[in-house]
Amino acid sequence: MPFSPNHLAELNLLLQFPSMSTQEGIKVHAHRAAPETVEAAEALFTKGLISQKDGGYLTPLGCEAVEFTQKLQSMLAGG
Repeated sequence: MPFSPNHLAELNLLLQFPSMSTQEGIKVHAHRAAPETVEAAEALFTKGLISQKDGGYLTPLGCEAVEFTQKLQSMLAGG
């Protein structure tokens, strides 16, 4: 099953979170962000990967997801 555009938006948003610290987060501004980014943040929140509907911090599950996403990105980039 291929990644849907929604899944790709979620993966791209996960990659924007700082991976070295759970004390740093991001904020998705609904009036400035692309609609797919806003939807991705809401989906990640619903799935329990981030702490707020508009970003916030990674949850423990979100930290794991970022780690896997970074590994996959590295593998696909050939490094």
